[in-house]
Amino acid sequence: MSLNLLFTNPLLAQSIPLKPIDNLPVKIVDEQLFTKDKQALIRSIDHSLKYLNTDKAKTVYANYPIPEFSRERVIASLRRFRQLLVNSTSAQQLQNAVEKEFRFYRSIGYDGEGTVSFTGYFQPIYKASRQKTDIYRYPLYVKPSNFDSWQNPHPTRKEIEGKDGLGNNSILRGNELVWLSDRLQAYLVQVQGSAQLQLTDGKIMTIGYNGATDYPYVSLGKELIQDGKIPADEMSLPRLMSYLENNPDELNIYLPRNNRFIFFKETGGQPATGSLNVPVTDERSIATDKSLMPPGALALIYTRIPQVDNNNQMITPIVSRYVLDQDTGSAIKGAGRVDIFFGTGDVAKAKAGLVDWTGDLYYLLLK
Repeated sequence: MSLNLLFTNPLLAQSIPLKPIDNLPVKIVDEQLFTKDKQALIRSIDHSLKYLNTDKAKTVYANYPIPEFSRERVIASLRRFRQLLVNSTSAQQLQNAVEKEFRFYRSIGYDGEGTVSFTGYFQPIYKASRQKTDIYRYPLYVKPSNFDSWQNPHPTRKEIEGKDGLGNNSILRGNELVWLSDRLQAYLVQVQGSAQLQLTDGKIMTIGYNGATDYPYVSLGKELIQDGKIPADEMSLPRLMSYLENNPDELNIYLPRNNRFIFFKETGGQPATGSLNVPVTDERSIATDKSLMPPGALALIYTRIPQVDNNNQMITPIVSRYVLDQDTGSAIKGAGRVDIFFGTGDVAKAKAGLVDWTGDLYYLLLK
């Protein structure tokens, strides 16, 4: 997932994360639905409905701590919203119907006052090789067959891949899935949790998350800020990458500080998939802390979303966006963190790398 640059108050995480509100405090109209991606949101709703009909969803919702968010009510809310979306001819018509029929539940945020920190993530496309070569030297690994019997504490990142990231004497030797030419790229695939890889034979290989070592995620961005390498108000994914690309020796210092190590599997060309085991949708899927937030539910975000304007320039307007809560991440903790999925490739990377600001998060249930 995306780089976690902010702190979460652990005391607030123990509170009820969602509070009902009578009226939206800001003007909410999702204009993009009727200019760009109405069908994409419909497909995303269908993905959530598929998840909600699984045994896993039944178990999760049987233990969900907010009684109003029963699995049955979440399903009914999605079905009704989908019907309204299909039948509406304008964003304002949809919003009028939603405000009449639905109740909004606002996240308490990281401060207890509703302030939510937004970041972005994406699926990268990198060049890679199925065989180790002089160019492609940095491996990604499948989960070892004996992983469930590993004793705690698990090996550290440095113990697994070595100080240089090459893993020449790694306990994972023989479990290499693919090799990349760039150490930072290999690390970022672990952060993002999935990737499309352009292989040396011209084929595309898709990989996805398949487990992790038992360590909390440590943000490189936060570490660089604390060490005075990058000012906090300048931190972004492009800024972080630029710093490490210009100071490659510091990869040996900072990458081993994040001991959480990710394993991968081939996904056979499947689209990027979230923790609910359903595809995530560009700018319509979010990742939250699933110990607090209702999986698969319909939500509404109000924050800045990067867009490419008619002059091919990147702008960051404040917008409203209906989304589905379909993913999580090791960096996404507490009621005040949301990660927005931006898609695959360089444009998605550029958008996701800009997102580091606050906003509002609401969930919707039929009255």
